[in-house]
Amino acid sequence: MKPYTYLLILFFTVFVCFIASFDKRLGFNKHFGAFLKSAVIVGIPFILWDVWFTAHGVWWFNFDYTCGIVITGLPLEEWLFFICIPFSCLFTYFCINKFFKLDWLVGFNNMIVFVSIIVCSLIALLHSDKAYTFVTAIVTVFTLVYLHFFVRAPWISQASMVYLILMLGFFPVNGMLTGTGLESPIVNYNPNEFLGIRMLTIPIEDAVYGYSQFLWIVYFFK
Repeated sequence: MKPYTYLLILFFTVFVCFIASFDKRLGFNKHFGAFLKSAVIVGIPFILWDVWFTAHGVWWFNFDYTCGIVITGLPLEEWLFFICIPFSCLFTYFCINKFFKLDWLVGFNNMIVFVSIIVCSLIALLHSDKAYTFVTAIVTVFTLVYLHFFVRAPWISQASMVYLILMLGFFPVNGMLTGTGLESPIVNYNPNEFLGIRMLTIPIEDAVYGYSQFLWIVYFFK
């Protein structure tokens, strides 16, 4: 079972969402094509980021927990990560927006964007020597500037609220990947390249990384 740990984590993350997609009340299966296009477009720069960081030792993988197939330095499971995790996140976003009215959150767009940009900009300036911290902060600033000021996306606050809800799944999934409940982490981080602030076993940068990825997925899906 150990060599399939990462695969099993992805399987259980996506299985229920995939089955529920065919529920006639949801009809998310009709949007599989749009999701795949979004996931591929967003996945390309994030996978390149992943490959570069792995090659330069910013993070690395414990292949004891993977099936053994490696592509450009990344285990097969890491490639599947960029399909499975966005699928579950987007499915959740789709369902919440279908059954709950979140229009009232639009008024919080400016506050969320400006606070996030200021915080991330300060972190990038103060920690430019830490690759994971710096790149994550810069990508988040670019993401919010583009979506808010150029695209004028009215749904940023709605997506941000859903992302907070997604934290309920983020902690067990990312927790296992970073070592919770395992003898050793599946994903290891160079302590010189991130802030060292962890939520349980999860570097805080992971949450911000996931937030940017999620916003881009929603953008291209829409």
